Amino acid sequence: MTQPPGQQPPQGGFGAPYEPQPGLYGPPPQPPTQAAGPYGTQPPGPYGPPPQPYGQQAPGGYGYPQPQPQPPGGPGRGGRFKGKPAVVVAAVLAVCLIVGGGVWFATSGGDDGGKKKPVAENGDKQSSSPPSTDEDKGKAAVDHDTAEKLNAGRKSGEAKVLWIQKNGVDLPRNGSDAYGPWVVGDIVVKAMYRTVSGYSAVDGTRKWSLRLPSDVCAAPTRPTDDGKIVIGIERGTASDAPCESLQMIDLASGKAGWRKSYERPGLWDGFSDVAMAIHGDVLTVGRTSRTDAYRVSDGKALWGRLPGNCQPFGFASGPLGIAAASCQTEADDHKEQLVERIDPVSGKVLWKYKVKKGWQVDQFYSVSPLVVSLRKGEKNWAIAVLNSDGTYRSQLAGGTDDYEARCGGDLLTRGKNVDNCLGVAADANTFYMATKPEYVGSDMTNAVVAFDLGTGKSKWKVAAPAGQTLTPMRVEGGKVLIYMGATKGKGGGIMSLAPTGGALQPVLRHPASAAEVERGFSTPRVAYVNGRSLLMHAFVSADTDEEEIAKKTMISFGD
Repeated sequence: MTQPPGQQPPQGGFGAPYEPQPGLYGPPPQPPTQAAGPYGTQPPGPYGPPPQPYGQQAPGGYGYPQPQPQPPGGPGRGGRFKGKPAVVVAAVLAVCLIVGGGVWFATSGGDDGGKKKPVAENGDKQSSSPPSTDEDKGKAAVDHDTAEKLNAGRKSGEAKVLWIQKNGVDLPRNGSDAYGPWVVGDIVVKAMYRTVSGYSAVDGTRKWSLRLPSDVCAAPTRPTDDGKIVIGIERGTASDAPCESLQMIDLASGKAGWRKSYERPGLWDGFSDVAMAIHGDVLTVGRTSRTDAYRVSDGKALWGRLPGNCQPFGFASGPLGIAAASCQTEADDHKEQLVERIDPVSGKVLWKYKVKKGWQVDQFYSVSPLVVSLRKGEKNWAIAVLNSDGTYRSQLAGGTDDYEARCGGDLLTRGKNVDNCLGVAADANTFYMATKPEYVGSDMTNAVVAFDLGTGKSKWKVAAPAGQTLTPMRVEGGKVLIYMGATKGKGGGIMSLAPTGGALQPVLRHPASAAEVERGFSTPRVAYVNGRSLLMHAFVSADTDEEEIAKKTMISFGD
């Protein structure tokens, strides 16, 4: 199944030759450390045992379209803008002008060094200062009428539509990215534009809402074990406001905790995207030229720039502290890259794996086992498997199939995590990945392929039912959980596959009566927790204000 020597893999497929890099080496001397906070283990899943967002095995996954190959500096860290620094600056400013155009916002309360403080609300109680939205007026709440109509046509064996959430917010002209969902107990949390809101996982009613002084611009894929998260917000409402403020939030209560800003000196840092991750009680905030670490519980800075010219630019959430790093060369191009294991509390580098020259770290599909997506130029894509000590284990052989992992974000998103892919899952010995959907007649369909992590070869392939698509989510109880999309007249749902493949087994069938609504969530973030599935739009926009306010942004199914 490997590609013939010297032949490129198909567009969108992986399998370009990537031999093990001989330059493996151990950790450098331990850098000076500051006070270290508690460091707990990371939960195994979100809609399941303690919080991890949208139902992925670590790392979690954002349901965005497949990322395009990135230029120097790592995926998403300045990767959207190619060319000389002056071009980078112009492009970034252009995007900032688009994002900030025509936006007005006010807050109440004092200031924090010239920065506005967030305003919290409980239930439907409104704050008098922030601009009102239809959600505040109750027009957005749960779309009970639609849910009742869909449930009236439900057949035996099909789950109910538990609730449907409408947007209810008049967004800027280009729409807004939505972060989450994060699930803590029976609370589903979403962050979008300048608000973070918590909803009942049972009936969708809003439990709390936290108003922010400026736009959300980055967030980790998963919260801490005890339901805390730190999000990135812009430092002000100006069109060129940088993403350099941090806000801690208790997701169970909606209470705002500490808030601080950090400096982003230099061109590479100032115009690179932000990659945020959670490791026990530690938050890492990565950019091209460095990562800063903070204690989630109290905001205390733990460490920053590490010794040497190689700096981590993005971590995968989880207790292991797996990071992608880039090295500043004489050309200042950050083309040399590493995979590292770093103690999140102290910043000590435990081991390094030097990526083969010319290749860049794209995404971490899994951290335990360690499965890494690598890119070279515009066409070459490889998936490497490393051992727990950072040594090379295998390379997956993609064969002639095209594959798709939906990672990354929209053009306007400045938060570019390296652990946010849907369509991939792994256990100790097997990696599961979706093929790229293709048209069969008028409908699109795909398959799931299982790979042996020891040899890199495929073991089996299971096709989706006609007109439907399969998206691996995580491995649970020895089986891989999969979201199956809806097609005309046929609902989607959560399915499972045994380690040996075979027939798809239903876990939660979505009703056929809701198929058209479900199809409206074309590339959703998907969660499955406590017997309930949840689909959420990762980006919200519409042609008119009225359509935008009425847009269905979340739907939940369950028994």
